[in-house]
Amino acid sequence: MEPTNFTLYSNRSFAFLKVHQYYLAMEDANETIRLNPSWAKGYFRKGEIELATYQYSDAFNSYQKALMLQPNDSVIISAMTKTLQEQKKDQKADSQIPWVGAGVGIVLGVIIVIADYMCTNKPTLTHPILMALLTITIAMIGYGIARALRYYTKCQRNALVDVPINLFDEENMPADDTVKDETESKTTTNHRYSKSQARQRYKKGKA
Repeated sequence: MEPTNFTLYSNRSFAFLKVHQYYLAMEDANETIRLNPSWAKGYFRKGEIELATYQYSDAFNSYQKALMLQPNDSVIISAMTKTLQEQKKDQKADSQIPWVGAGVGIVLGVIIVIADYMCTNKPTLTHPILMALLTITIAMIGYGIARALRYYTKCQRNALVDVPINLFDEENMPADDTVKDETESKTTTNHRYSKSQARQRYKKGKA
């Protein structure tokens, strides 16, 4: 591959994107931009990767740079519109999902209160304030769990463009000293003899 051919880097970036190798795709997109900063497709390619990894603000900025270099391009404008729509959906989910968790918590709290009243001989939750407190507590737990799951999802998205783990890294390979020690240990073991073999070797030596 020609190290200065930015078109090849762009094409390879697109190929990596199609197989969800986002880190490698981003590396080639950045290299495309570095080799030819005035080429709109490099920024467009970078925006496509950022959109695929849910980095909506970064994707919009990349598309904006591409549009500045190639004004009135319908493909770039369409990509920017799609990015804004996806960003609005994501922001809506951020605000709604925690309250969905709270709603599920309220339902569970009510079920527990009803079950305590109908399925036990002596209900534990006899006072209305206790019933309300239990329901509110479970609702807040549901809210917290939903919010934590949303945060976890965001963290997972950020990791999509991180460097992939190399299972064949030297750190995972056994050290040379360890291999040598094992070899020396085997050699030492092979040279050990029984007492009878040692006597015979001693007699042969005297003879």
